[in-house]
Amino acid sequence: MLHTIDAGLLPYPQAWDLQVQLVEQVHAGEFPDGALLLLEHPPVITIGRRAGAAKHLLASPKMLEAQGIAVVETDRGGDITYHGPGQLVAYPILPLNAYGLNLHAYMRLLEQAVIETLAAFGVVGLRSEGATGVWVQDPLRRAPDGLAKICALGIKVRRWVSFHGIALNNTTNLQHFALINACGLSRPVTSLQQCLGAATPPMTGLKTAFAQALESALARLPRTS
Repeated sequence: MLHTIDAGLLPYPQAWDLQVQLVEQVHAGEFPDGALLLLEHPPVITIGRRAGAAKHLLASPKMLEAQGIAVVETDRGGDITYHGPGQLVAYPILPLNAYGLNLHAYMRLLEQAVIETLAAFGVVGLRSEGATGVWVQDPLRRAPDGLAKICALGIKVRRWVSFHGIALNNTTNLQHFALINACGLSRPVTSLQQCLGAATPPMTGLKTAFAQALESALARLPRTS
């Protein structure tokens, strides 16, 4: 079973420090199945290591300061994204070799866990060919292909233990995504609140559903150690 920590609302730099600590504990064998860090971040735009990611920041420093949004360069893979209250951020700290997972398979496993989480609330999550993350039919019908992004993914591994992870929009302030070209894709972003209205789950319920979906996805894998 995963060692699960609910860290509440935690600034991005402190969350990164906690992840690094958990990575070392997993390497040391303290959590043989891995750990799961669940939290929300105060408003922050994070820029991943993909070449050209910084170009997708559309707002000026003055605009960001006025809205109280920090900008952080991070060591995860992927492009640019926004984190804020009302968004479930989940950082699985997993010994990938023990689960027989390479990077591609791990990304697909995370997407599947998100898809199963959405299904628990009656929302159909989708993959989009050539684009990492989870998508839904856009409730506002803005996109030519009908899809809107509800969950972003970005990971890193250190000696084959994973960190970083997923950001699933629940009651997130979606207006803040206008400050970036999210993940370098010209597609709209949505949330469970936009999809479900009054039936939107509380964050506690969403955290529980994701933790259960991830545990179930991992339990279906043959362990190698």
